[in-house]
Amino acid sequence: MIMGSVDALNASRSNRRTLVEHCNRRASKLSDCGIVYFGGGWFVGNSTSGHHIVDRLVDRFPLLYVEVPGRRRPSVNGKDFAKIGRTVCQSLQPPRRLQSNKRHEMWLSTVPQLPFRSLPVVPWLNRCFGTAAVRKAIRDVGFKDFILWFDQPHPGFLAGHLGERFTVYHCIDDYAAFPDADREALTRMDASLTEVADQVFVAPPSLLREKQRLNATAVYAPHGVDVDLFARASDPATPVPDAAAGLKHPVIGFFGMLGAWIDVALMERIARSHPEWTLLIVGPVATDVSSLKALPNVVFAGPQPYAELPRWAKAFDVAIIPYLRNQQVMNANPLKLREYLATGKPIVSVSNPEIDRFAHCIGVAHGADDFVAKIEIALTEDTPARSKQRREAVMNMSWEARVDKILATVEKSFRLKARTA
Repeated sequence: MIMGSVDALNASRSNRRTLVEHCNRRASKLSDCGIVYFGGGWFVGNSTSGHHIVDRLVDRFPLLYVEVPGRRRPSVNGKDFAKIGRTVCQSLQPPRRLQSNKRHEMWLSTVPQLPFRSLPVVPWLNRCFGTAAVRKAIRDVGFKDFILWFDQPHPGFLAGHLGERFTVYHCIDDYAAFPDADREALTRMDASLTEVADQVFVAPPSLLREKQRLNATAVYAPHGVDVDLFARASDPATPVPDAAAGLKHPVIGFFGMLGAWIDVALMERIARSHPEWTLLIVGPVATDVSSLKALPNVVFAGPQPYAELPRWAKAFDVAIIPYLRNQQVMNANPLKLREYLATGKPIVSVSNPEIDRFAHCIGVAHGADDFVAKIEIALTEDTPARSKQRREAVMNMSWEARVDKILATVEKSFRLKARTA
């Protein structure tokens, strides 16, 4: 009887040791986890860096993508209130499985945050509703071990409250500098998430030092680029879209969203300075462009599928980045720059710290007159060698390489946390 009890006790201890070893083994392997990724709208008209990163992460991990509307301060109008109502209704639905050809499953969930943060009760409501909704979504998809991955600061209050094993914050922009941003609230939320994250990545180089002051793990992680896709713009076999085939050359081109950060006055100056040029604008419009639409040599192609952008870029003689010189742009890491470079086309851009890193192969302009002058130079002095130089500048910056490097850093930090926990 005693021997049986001893055997049972030893077996119980052995089982506990096995369970502890198993838990420790799970905790030390990032590959055993799912990812709960917090980002902007998944079905937006333009592909963001978050879309590109998620697309590569799903090749390695099952992933729950949580759309978190509510960063922007809304206008007091029916359109914004209707949008809030739609997103609240979406949040009541279970996560949707998205069709993909990736190795792992991906689900989509919507968890809106009320943007009226100056009202005393709103932060409390956001915290209660957000926590409950995300917990339910995680249960619905069956995640047991998972990490949190944020590319937005406003849902950062969830870090530490969902049972996650690890938290990543990938700071892609100076969010507080965006138009209609609640600057004070977003600055506070960004700093808080930076402090609590287990690993911080920073895309804008101008923000790196401040992030490192708040969290020693912060490292520079610029955008990647779909090198193979945009290289098609320099392939003789790539056809130009029919809508661009008959345009008068030279064509000065822009693709991307025309938002409040675009210097519309500069674009108008470019078009007026050379009526013989065609200014081709490819992408959605979210700002007042009435002054441009009045000009006969400005063509709006509207939003186009991401995969079709190289065909439009092939019609460009010069690609431009006409941003306003404000805080948002000064702290930006424009994905568009790398996409333009991969096409091999001549580029003229305003200056910021990230753009200036490529000044050896693009025209960096200071002021409207200089911008026009740089376009004139680009039109007359481009060569096949310079086109090759631009393509080679981003040859090793593919999204696959970028995500591999990010995950290597996460893996190292994850193992370190598991050992010290």
